[in-house]
Amino acid sequence: MPNALIVVAKRPVPGQTKTRLTPPLSSDEAAQLYEGFLRDTLDLIRCTPNVRPILAYLPQDADDYFQTLAPDFDLLPQQGDGLGARLDNIFTYCLTHGHRRAVVMDSDSPTLPAEFLTRAFTALDAADVVLGPCDDGGYYLIGLKRPAPRLLREVQMSTPNVARDTLALAAEAGLTVSQLPTWYDVDTAAGLDRLCAELGTLPANRAKHTHAFLATHL
Repeated sequence: MPNALIVVAKRPVPGQTKTRLTPPLSSDEAAQLYEGFLRDTLDLIRCTPNVRPILAYLPQDADDYFQTLAPDFDLLPQQGDGLGARLDNIFTYCLTHGHRRAVVMDSDSPTLPAEFLTRAFTALDAADVVLGPCDDGGYYLIGLKRPAPRLLREVQMSTPNVARDTLALAAEAGLTVSQLPTWYDVDTAAGLDRLCAELGTLPANRAKHTHAFLATHL
């Protein structure tokens, strides 16, 4: 399969998962909500044609949990110190094991339009890099067709400048970039309010796991 579509995820653990959502949620609720996000993200990937679905997970002893959650996905433990190193290792593995294109996405954007994922691979036909920016300055998706360690290892992650700094490094390296529409991830109470408002405008089968959880807890 020439296309690898990878979601990065962590095993939900109360008190360690989505801590910026507590409050308004309890620790248990925040972990349950994140599992809903993850299940909806897996469904988005399942709707994307002609890809090898891969779940890159933490911690490394969580393989049993993820095998049960996503038996139809290949599992890849994340390795490296820091998010940038882990992402670079994921890309290097996929792009040196038979894949011509690799796209890595987050598991915090349960209402992301499925067509964005298809567009990401199409964009890599012409560009070296595809980036899906978030309106908080990060990105929900990045795709490559050859390893580009600087774009990942030399960017300070989890800041409002991640997408900007990634674009600057790509330009410095002479890499062409295609940008997808801006979207959002859900990390804060404001993001949760936005998600609830959006879900109210969507059919019940869109982000159905997130929708079901929020319908009974908020």
